[in-house]
Amino acid sequence: MNLRTYRAASIADALSDIKRDLGPDAVILHTRSCKEGGILGFRARRVVEITASSAVNVVHPLARKGKAAPSRSTATDRVRKAYGGAPSPAPPAGDPVVEMAVAASASADTAQLNASATAQVSPSAPAPAHEQHLIARELASIRSMVGQALRSSSPASTGGMPEALFRNYLAMIESEVARELADHIVGEVRQELTTEQLESDENAVSRAVLTRLERLIPVADTPPASGALATDGRPRTIALVGPTGVGKTTTIAKLAAIYKLRHGKRVGLVTTDTYRIAAVEQLRTYANIIGIDLRVALTPREMQAACAAHADCDVLLIDTAGRSQRDATKLDDLKSFLEAAKPHETHLVLSGASSEAVIVEAAQRFALASPDRVIFTKLDEMVHFGVIVNAARSIGAQLSYVTTGQEVPDHIEPGSANRLARLILGVGEVREEAQAS
Repeated sequence: MNLRTYRAASIADALSDIKRDLGPDAVILHTRSCKEGGILGFRARRVVEITASSAVNVVHPLARKGKAAPSRSTATDRVRKAYGGAPSPAPPAGDPVVEMAVAASASADTAQLNASATAQVSPSAPAPAHEQHLIARELASIRSMVGQALRSSSPASTGGMPEALFRNYLAMIESEVARELADHIVGEVRQELTTEQLESDENAVSRAVLTRLERLIPVADTPPASGALATDGRPRTIALVGPTGVGKTTTIAKLAAIYKLRHGKRVGLVTTDTYRIAAVEQLRTYANIIGIDLRVALTPREMQAACAAHADCDVLLIDTAGRSQRDATKLDDLKSFLEAAKPHETHLVLSGASSEAVIVEAAQRFALASPDRVIFTKLDEMVHFGVIVNAARSIGAQLSYVTTGQEVPDHIEPGSANRLARLILGVGEVREEAQAS
């Protein structure tokens, strides 16, 4: 093996030397940063050290460092962890599931390392077409082995799943639907369908999984067009609350445009968001374009006056200032504004692009505002749609709207359990023709 170690002031310089001496197919085996020169450590300069080889065979990364390769249980646990599972005791040697997991783990390491090395040594030149094809084929093979290992090592409720059911199960796990929910759905589907349907009717399996996913997403049944006066004689008063940066102002402008321009309702706007720079002017611009009146409320008393001034409207939309879910004082202020406004509906606005932990924490903190609806924004920025299912169970509020972009009045639509379930299973588009109606 032609093994060489290079030292340079930067990674770029070292890679340049490697490419010159060993060629573009060189493999990076080890990198580290160290100091050299100076006196007793003083005035030493930091350099990059890279060990490379012109050989193409790569041993396991841990073996290069003199450590034992991962055990069978470690490989299996890594596969399970990647798909949301928990580590389990080491299975007996010779277990075919373990062997597949080990093979998948080692193959993935080798493929990733070779691809990484190629990219580092020749960052400006894309890999030849035949190499890209080989890498894609190898990764597809690895994915297949991982899927087989996961299917065989799943709990009793999902073990030995038919192919069609397993594909739906894997889609839910990859969308980050909670593992216990996915297992529960699979168990229900297996009880409902016959063995013949499970084995040969892929459409029946997909419909059954889709139906059960829909049931996990509570959806509000009040469409925007029902903007008539409330039973107490006041305008239907709708308040939006939520953390900073989730898109409340843009969302409320979309709702105002829908009520006014599409349904001909008399709409009033009230904002309390005087904290963000130019926030009021942003909403005022929207109001002027749509042709509706905007009032600013700095105190709960001014909120009462603003609501009274819009008594002849059909719909009154209230935009509140974004609050950090950790700022208890500001959240108490928000509660006092809502008590003055007495909204018929309070919608908690959350960003779908946030992590599940952030969404759940925000929902818990804003519970003092007593939201009965939830709006998920930024679906166009989401990676894992299963987070919405998990969060919906934790929040306990009905889904009223989702937004899929910034355009006003477009890129907003009423919440649809079917739409979200299809996105989770990978059979829908984030932005469809359907809009709020």
